Amino acid sequence: MARSKRGRVALAPERVILDSGAVIAWSRGDARVRATVRRAVEFGLDLRVPVVVLAETLRGSAQDAPVNRVLKSVDVLTTAEAVGRSAGRLLGRTGGENTADALVAAEALEAGATTVLTTDPNDLAALLADQPEITIRRV
Repeated sequence: MARSKRGRVALAPERVILDSGAVIAWSRGDARVRATVRRAVEFGLDLRVPVVVLAETLRGSAQDAPVNRVLKSVDVLTTAEAVGRSAGRLLGRTGGENTADALVAAEALEAGATTVLTTDPNDLAALLADQPEITIRRV
């Protein structure tokens, strides 16, 4: 925790991780996702996207423009070796097969996220089942 100029403790903002489904829905103007993101911004939450989401959502063409607009509004997390190892452990523990979801879950753990926004919560809920401090929220 950092101290403000007046000596008060300044709490770090809560972190929210968006998976590929949430980014795509937001880029398509989904009203529910936009409302959720707007509320997060109003509350000063820290919105982040794991780098694996870029691989899942971008194709190197003009159709990427809506996704790129979304990505300009959030921080993109770079994936470190420790996150990759954590994702592998999560897959091993759960018997899961979705590497991208495991990387999103591992990034949420690494970033100290409180919420993961997703359009398909089942895999993420299984991967983060032993992390009650992280809420998996369907958008």
